[in-house]
Amino acid sequence: MSANSAEPTARLEVVLVKAGRTKIRYPAELLHDDGTRIAVRAPWAGAGVRDFGFVRFEPGDVFTEYYWRDRWYAVKEVRAGDGTVKGWYCDITRPAVRTGAELVVEDLDLDLWRSADGRDVRRLDEDEFAAGGLAWTDPAAAAAAVAALDELEQLARTGGFSKLLT
Repeated sequence: MSANSAEPTARLEVVLVKAGRTKIRYPAELLHDDGTRIAVRAPWAGAGVRDFGFVRFEPGDVFTEYYWRDRWYAVKEVRAGDGTVKGWYCDITRPAVRTGAELVVEDLDLDLWRSADGRDVRRLDEDEFAAGGLAWTDPAAAAAAVAALDELEQLARTGGFSKLLT
């Protein structure tokens, strides 16, 4: 389909679940689904501005999000409204599940940030992950989550996200 096509753009509803409850749901444009990796694009879906101190997510920002059916993470490229890359926000999740026009992802608390210039790579929310008790309730999932965070950190520090996203 070309950019000038009159064909409708495929839409998905992204549903982020945390601790058994829906944390947020938002519409996204389906860019790609090859049976393993799903790519969507969506505007910042949060209410107002979210300032983490190292990055601000705000109205006008656009997220290109990559989910996998066989990996324990999601990688989200974050761009400002003018198209400038802010960086990549990565969620550690169970593998994504797509049913029709709904994409469900279970957030496991761990996150990673990589700035656009690659100088700032930081692991986030390890305290929340520990407090959540997944290591006791589902040790295999906890181990997969920590391994996924380690893998993403290595990729972030070596510029390897391009291997994942192309």
